[in-house]
This record gives sequence, structure tokens and C-alpha cells, in this order.
Amino acid sequence: MLTSKVAKRYAQGLLDFTQESGNTATVFAEMKDVVKIMKDSKELKNFFASPIIDAKKKIAVATQVFVNFSPVAQNLIILVIKQGRESHLQGIAQEYINKVEDLQGVQRITLTLATELSKENTDEIIKSTTLIDHSRNYDLKVVVNPEIIGGYILRVGDQQVDASVRTKLSLVKKEFQLN
Repeated sequence: MLTSKVAKRYAQGLLDFTQESGNTATVFAEMKDVVKIMKDSKELKNFFASPIIDAKKKIAVATQVFVNFSPVAQNLIILVIKQGRESHLQGIAQEYINKVEDLQGVQRITLTLATELSKENTDEIIKSTTLIDHSRNYDLKVVVNPEIIGGYILRVGDQQVDASVRTKLSLVKKEFQLN
């Protein structure tokens, strides 16, 4: 999912503020909760996305949903709603998480597979690549996509290893078309 410029700007502003005030860890945990809540509740997502509902009602609901959050996180959520950017709330929270993890040196890895693999097989793929700095922490996201037919696609940052059957078949197809 592409991150919007709005999400990046709000997340960077929040990160700058939390670093100055020393509560990055607290807000980091709360932004993880925001992402989880927004992913799990389509009703809440639709409520915030609705142009018919006015900002006051959205703020009232947000203060009830996020009642246990720190004042920093609550103020950010209220600010986002007042500015009419509530549809970006999940993206802002995710971008903040990404920025904090970048500061902590966490690598983001996406492993796309045709079917579910066992933990041992997934670990073997991770261990076999040189793209991953094994001395650093990493955040692994496994995606199942039957369209790749077999094999895997490993993405680390902006680098990618495509060992999928689909890609190999398309290369063979191109070879036949050229000859």
C-alpha cells in the first residue's frame, strides 16, 4: 500500500514532537493500537470516512474509542479530524510506526508465497538470502498469493528477489517469442 504525502507529513511531525518530549515508545504502542483498531473495525473506518457526519461527532466518538491513549495521541487524532484528514488516520499511524522502526534499525521484509509454508521453511528462506542483514532485527510480513504459482518473492526495503514460478514461466515465454 502506498503511503500518502499527508500520512508521511503528519507522521514526521508526530515523530519530531515525541522525540523532543521523550514519549516515543508510548505513542509507538498507541499507534500500533490505532492500526489494529482501524483494520479490525470496518464500521469505524466507514464512520470516519463519511462526509455526512460532522467533525464534532467524529471527535466525540474518537475520544470514546481512544479514551485510554496518552494526551499526545488523543490530540493528534483530534487534530487529524479537525483538519478533515480522518480517512488518513490509519496511514498516519502506520507511517509513524515505520519511521520509529527505521530509527531502531528494523528491516521490513515481505515474503510472498503461493501457499502457506511452515515456520521452518519460512525461516530457511530468510536464512538463505544475502539481502537481509541477519545482525539486525526484522519485521516479517508473509503474504499468500496463489497467482505466483510456486516459489517465492522476497522483498527487503527496495530490493527484491523473485524466485516465483510465474516469473520463470514468463521468461521462458519471452524466449520462445524471440526465437
